[in-house]
Amino acid sequence: MEVMWVTSHGRIFVGRVLFLLVLFLWIQTQAVVGRTRTIVTNSSTSSTPRVFRVGALFSLDSIIGRSAEPAIVAAFEDVNADSSILPGIKLEAALHDTNCSGFAGTMEALQLMEDEVIAAIGPQSSGIAHVISHVVNELHVPLISFGATDPSLSSLQYPYFVRSTQSDYYQMYAIADLVDYYRWREIIAIYVDDDNGRNGISVLGDALAKKRSKISYKAAFPPGAPRKDISDLLNGVNLMESRVFVLHVNPETGLSIFSIAQKLGMMDSGYVWIATDSLASALDSLEPIDPKILNLLQGVLALRHHTPDTDEKKNFLSRMKRLKNKETPSFNSYAVYAYDTVWLVARALDTFLKEGGVVSFSSDPNLSDTNGSTLHLESLHVFDEGPTFLQTVLGTNFTGLTGLVQFDNERNRIRPAYDILNIGGSGMRRIGYWSNYSGLSVVAPEILYKKPPNTSTSSQQLYGVIWPGETAVKPRGWVFPNNGKPLRIAVPNRVSYLEFVSKDKNPPGVRGYCIDVFEAAINLLPYPVPRQYILFGPGDRNPSYDDLASQVALNNYDAAVGDVTIVPNRTRFLDFTQPYIESGLVVVVPVKEIKSSPWSFLQPFTAEMWCVTGAFFILVGTVVWILEHRHNPEFRGKPKKQLMTVFWFSFSTMFFSHRENTVSGLGRLVLIIWLFVVLIINSSYTASLTSILTVQQLSSQIEGIDSLISSNQPIGIQEGSFARKYLTEELNIQPSRIVTLKNMEAYIDALERGPKDGGVVAVVDELPYIEILMSNTNCKFRTVGQEFTKSGWGFAFQRDSPLAVDMSTAILQLSENGDLQKIHDKWLLKQDCSTQENDVNINKLSLSSFWGLFLVCGIACFLALIAFFIRVLFQYTKFSPEPEQHDEENSPDRPKGKGPFGTTSSFRDLIYFVDKKEKEIKEILKQKSKKRRRSLSSDGQSSSSA
Repeated sequence: MEVMWVTSHGRIFVGRVLFLLVLFLWIQTQAVVGRTRTIVTNSSTSSTPRVFRVGALFSLDSIIGRSAEPAIVAAFEDVNADSSILPGIKLEAALHDTNCSGFAGTMEALQLMEDEVIAAIGPQSSGIAHVISHVVNELHVPLISFGATDPSLSSLQYPYFVRSTQSDYYQMYAIADLVDYYRWREIIAIYVDDDNGRNGISVLGDALAKKRSKISYKAAFPPGAPRKDISDLLNGVNLMESRVFVLHVNPETGLSIFSIAQKLGMMDSGYVWIATDSLASALDSLEPIDPKILNLLQGVLALRHHTPDTDEKKNFLSRMKRLKNKETPSFNSYAVYAYDTVWLVARALDTFLKEGGVVSFSSDPNLSDTNGSTLHLESLHVFDEGPTFLQTVLGTNFTGLTGLVQFDNERNRIRPAYDILNIGGSGMRRIGYWSNYSGLSVVAPEILYKKPPNTSTSSQQLYGVIWPGETAVKPRGWVFPNNGKPLRIAVPNRVSYLEFVSKDKNPPGVRGYCIDVFEAAINLLPYPVPRQYILFGPGDRNPSYDDLASQVALNNYDAAVGDVTIVPNRTRFLDFTQPYIESGLVVVVPVKEIKSSPWSFLQPFTAEMWCVTGAFFILVGTVVWILEHRHNPEFRGKPKKQLMTVFWFSFSTMFFSHRENTVSGLGRLVLIIWLFVVLIINSSYTASLTSILTVQQLSSQIEGIDSLISSNQPIGIQEGSFARKYLTEELNIQPSRIVTLKNMEAYIDALERGPKDGGVVAVVDELPYIEILMSNTNCKFRTVGQEFTKSGWGFAFQRDSPLAVDMSTAILQLSENGDLQKIHDKWLLKQDCSTQENDVNINKLSLSSFWGLFLVCGIACFLALIAFFIRVLFQYTKFSPEPEQHDEENSPDRPKGKGPFGTTSSFRDLIYFVDKKEKEIKEILKQKSKKRRRSLSSDGQSSSSA
């Protein structure tokens, strides 16, 4: 006997025959520890198939539920009709309606567990999933949800919760990439104040922080809030600065919010709306979409779960649309996720049974009713093989309508992806995709999976967007708050260096170089900026710039404009623009003129250089005389005359005024090289002497920051400057050495008096101030060493202010078009001291700078002499050792003794031979050659006669 009944929601329960009930009660009474087992075995003798129940828990009367219910029913039909999976086994669905209520959902979940289901599909609500997860954890029943996207449903806290759809964790990172792609820095989050809304927005804040963006305001409203409360909420956020709104609500609420926003004028140009997948799900379920609804959503960006456009998916959706008595015009992405979830359970069960798994349930003594309770907790049974079946579910891998169904170590679906949609015209247009594999792209993710991952900034791409107001121009994303207050700009009330910024009687009340740069940049912005300049400081001394920065950070001012240096401790809580002028700390010292000495002409060269130069003059003169003596009559004569010739020729080459001509090749070669050396020496001497005669000398021994640190003398700084903190904290200079100077006149007085008369040895200040100081004092002071800090001046804004980015762009435009230089010349250019010599030390030229030239010249002289003497020796060897008598008679000047004209040779004859003219030597050699030929001829005739 079998009894069947159907609930109001279509739930089917099978009753056993009466004797089975009696038998069950008897077994309960006979239990030893109050624990019984219900075992389903595989009976091959039974003609009826085994039946396994799978629970389905979601809100039937909802946008997601109306799409999911027919998909789940169709999935069970397909599984039971497929003989390749679970042969001889039937899956039965136990549908329970949560009625969009957390309490009702919990009660339905408990009733569902009484049916001894092997798995529960759902719920769609993340809030209900949090509660039900505790139940399934106790009963070891896997809870597989196709709609609960709350990222906080972690596998550690809820080990039996499995998400068959995509987590909102990835959706929030997709929105963060979208915000970063369009270069927005602040957004306003509008969401329902429930578990799903709060946790999703929390993840969005973390994702934006990694992109250096942030949520400027979180606008939350309770579930089921009336229209008036939502209208008040939107009115409040409309008065704020950001115009980028991220909407994270349930599908039923989204359309009403846009209806209110349109009435408030928040769907016009300048606004940006980014909606999560709930909006796309609602619109997909209403297809064809009512034109009135589309008019509400013009220009909105929306995300939707990406599912591949396969033939199987198209056939499934066509099949769903042909269903009769359907309550929804169309189906959203949750329908295909619900369909794949049923198949996930079926495939996991098939694998589980094939591996020898047994489905059995047992009661838990921890769930027994006490004290007369009527909750009937003893009817809830534990799935004994639940842990094993859970691991089988997580290890299942197949390709469904939603793509590859596979889980990672965190139990999330792998390869999460979303469609980026732009609502406009008569429907939704896909402008790109997002995936955690390659970020934003116009190529489908399933194609990109075949390529190496690429998330670089240059690879991110989307198609054009039609924004609210039917404009293709990307909205700026922010405006000045609509509260009628202008931008509050703090300006230092200085008492010195008024060229940079000072008080003015005429509007806008301030003037100076910094003000002109700021006004020029503001005029380049594509939108008006109402502003009000407020002087900061007592007026009788320079204000503290650290205090000024702190006041901006504390929201007492919106910005600071002036000579504000960009230093690390200020950038920690302020945003600075691009520097509009370079600025670094330098050391300034006084200088004094050196009076010329009567012996100044000797200072260009060192003593060693003078000696070597003089020696080379004599050496070159001697070498040239030797090379020219046999050829050139100007280098012959009496010894006294020849000595004078050598000295005259040597030193006259210094001025290129030598009268003697060189006729030999070797002499000319040596002379050319020497004249080049003389040219270099003359030029260097002239330049060095000019520098010495016009040089200035330091009045102290400070040559830079290193020597300033090592000394113990007082150092001057400007009042209000960051230099004090830098010198004491970074360079460890004693604070007692620091002297604060009020203005430029105090600078001049302290530097002129010096440390001995109560002044300072040097002043440390920023370069722009020092340039003004040196210009106004006719370059009476000098900077020594290099800049030991590198920074600049910029305009300071509150943290994450979008105006800082636009102003940086404007400053770059001023630099490119030359306006920034014109403003600089107008206020700061007077007398340029940078062209004058800053290195005031007298550096004499030493031999180390010229030894290469002297070496080349010496080598040339040596080689020329070697060549000369080789040639002379060659000529000398041609003379006959037997002198002729008439040669002796014809040579009365020849010295007495033996030589080349006698029987033997001597050094004296060699010198005599060298001293002869070249023409005479050639003539003698010619005559000697003729005599030898005649002698050979006469000897031949005598032998023939004999």
